Amino acid sequence: MKLAAAGAAALTLALGPSPCRARQVPDGRLQLALDSSEAAAVLSILASRQAHQDVDSAAWRRLFATEPYTRLKAREASMGRAFTDADFQRFVLSDSLAERTTELRQTLDDWRRADLGAAAARAFAYLPADARIRARIYPVIKPHTNSFVYEPTTDAAIFLYLNPAETQAQFENTVAHELHHIGYASVAARYDTAIADLPPDARAAAEWMGAFGEGFAMLAAAGGPDVHPHAASPAADRARWDHDVADFGRDLPALERFFLDVAQGRLRTPAERQEAGMRFFGVQGPWYTVGWKMAVTIERRFGRARLIECMLDPRDLLATYNRAAAEENRAGGEPLPLWSDELLRAIGADTGR
Repeated sequence: MKLAAAGAAALTLALGPSPCRARQVPDGRLQLALDSSEAAAVLSILASRQAHQDVDSAAWRRLFATEPYTRLKAREASMGRAFTDADFQRFVLSDSLAERTTELRQTLDDWRRADLGAAAARAFAYLPADARIRARIYPVIKPHTNSFVYEPTTDAAIFLYLNPAETQAQFENTVAHELHHIGYASVAARYDTAIADLPPDARAAAEWMGAFGEGFAMLAAAGGPDVHPHAASPAADRARWDHDVADFGRDLPALERFFLDVAQGRLRTPAERQEAGMRFFGVQGPWYTVGWKMAVTIERRFGRARLIECMLDPRDLLATYNRAAAEENRAGGEPLPLWSDELLRAIGADTGR
């Protein structure tokens, strides 16, 4: 895997930095690299400023030639966003960034010590045996504070905003979450084939069900159904998650209405579907919380292997969740809502209780 030299650390995790960590990762299924060259180049420029030294043109050329920077620039261009070297240069030379030099350097050092092997192992624990993860992780210093996955099915890259407020444990959790997305995408063609013969509107509804992958990734990154998805997060994030999960009884029916509106042709255009479906993302909205709650319910009732089978066809996820929830309800547990037979029939899922 090609990496920019400055600040890059490549990890062949099938061999791993220790025998214990090596055994966590399935042989031949992982190619993972951490490339911090962009952040290192920015920090080098900031160090020159702290020392009251001129920043020469060679320093800027090194920054603009790093792989994370060139791919970030390409990603922004693909989305129609303004992104120029001159604008980025002004950002790097800003007083507000200079004031954060020390904490940014410490954060990068902490993140470089993260156990990426363990993060990958958590992702693989919730993926089918033929899933593959090939990705580069880019901790980056940039104007926008978002993190994202870029080109997940071709040349996957995980861009992570270098955030001093995020601990090493949070960084590892985020990496595990995004690695699960990449591994999940590697087997997505199977679902595409399974729903290919559905009527167009029903197929569109079934495609949107893939967004429950956010909930799967929350479960995988946590490490199991008995670990809080925000165990490593600040108290405010845990409280927000708990509040939103408590709305499961309201959010599942809201998603059902969306799916039926798509499957029955009331949201016919891609733009209408996109606008309606995106409302369920939020910070970590129903695609996350409902997906996680269904996954946890299935794993606790039927086991992880059955859950992984369901991940390969989200229509089966809904039907299997119904069976698990019905058993929970009969046992006198927490009352859980069910997906309707009308929806399951519309998407070609099993309606058997």
